[in-house]
Amino acid sequence: MPWRGEKDPYRVWLSEVILQQTRVDQGWSYYLKFLKAYPDLSSLAQAREEEALLAWQGLGYYSRCRHLLEAARMIATRFGGKFPERHEDLLSLPGVGAYTAAAIASFAFGLPHAVVDGNVIRVLARFFGIGMAPGTAEGKAAFAGLADRLLDRKDPGMHNQALMDLGAQVCSPRSPSCPHCPLQGRCIAYRSGQIKLLPTRDPGPRVTDRYFHYLVIQAGDSVYIRKRTSNDIWKHLYEFPLIETKRPLGPEKLIRSRPFCDLLGNLDFRIWETRKAPLQKLTHRRIHGSFTRILVPESSARLEGFLRVPVTELSRYAFPRLIFSFLQGNPLTLLGLMTGL
Repeated sequence: MPWRGEKDPYRVWLSEVILQQTRVDQGWSYYLKFLKAYPDLSSLAQAREEEALLAWQGLGYYSRCRHLLEAARMIATRFGGKFPERHEDLLSLPGVGAYTAAAIASFAFGLPHAVVDGNVIRVLARFFGIGMAPGTAEGKAAFAGLADRLLDRKDPGMHNQALMDLGAQVCSPRSPSCPHCPLQGRCIAYRSGQIKLLPTRDPGPRVTDRYFHYLVIQAGDSVYIRKRTSNDIWKHLYEFPLIETKRPLGPEKLIRSRPFCDLLGNLDFRIWETRKAPLQKLTHRRIHGSFTRILVPESSARLEGFLRVPVTELSRYAFPRLIFSFLQGNPLTLLGLMTGL
């Protein structure tokens, strides 16, 4: 992995933020792509938000990118452009919590702070036979305290990396390789047959279903988009005109709905097709998406509050993964519809 053994705090920080909600195989390419666009802290601090979001597009959880940008600017102003070394200063950065601060402190600066992620928790829970749910306040404190007591203060970075690797490669969640584990002989969960029971699962978050009906309104060689500005998911990303409903809604009812009529007004239009999007699962939400392609006359006036953008220029705008995947799966088949207008 390109970040293995990295001492540059900027690169350590970037890799840890990317891996917060992303698999290693997916995060690898984005790490290299982001570094190519913003090779150091200074270049990121000077970046425009829309450009940074575009470099992040497809990775999801875009608040991570916004926090990176905010933190880079804070370091430039408050810390004179030098990455802070003190743990408390690291915690003051937007989007940096206990885990990320400890990772930067130990990997980049060799400071004695224990990294406690899911892999570390799994190793500790099984080895010591700890039945506390790690997501509770009591569990968080217990695992953090234990990890700190075990930490090798002479080489905290190596200790943290070794424990994380043990959890990721040997003490895995579903099929741990116990015969190859160097700790097997003293592991309480292994000796007591509790490997599948530990760590105790946290009660899952309440998940809300949301139904997003996107209208891909095409006028000639252009479509309509706008930026999301409300304090909701995907803030500052672009999207097609959206009608959100509390329950599933078929295309027949959609085009008769009040929001649809208010949006298109007296425009002549023709429904081309409706396509469902794959279910998108977020931490607290399930997004059920659909895309309805609508053709309107090329001479149509601009829709109020929307940008009219040539299809060939859509790549200049950052979209949520749901829309990004739709555009990737339809490499401008929108263009193929133009002859029908």
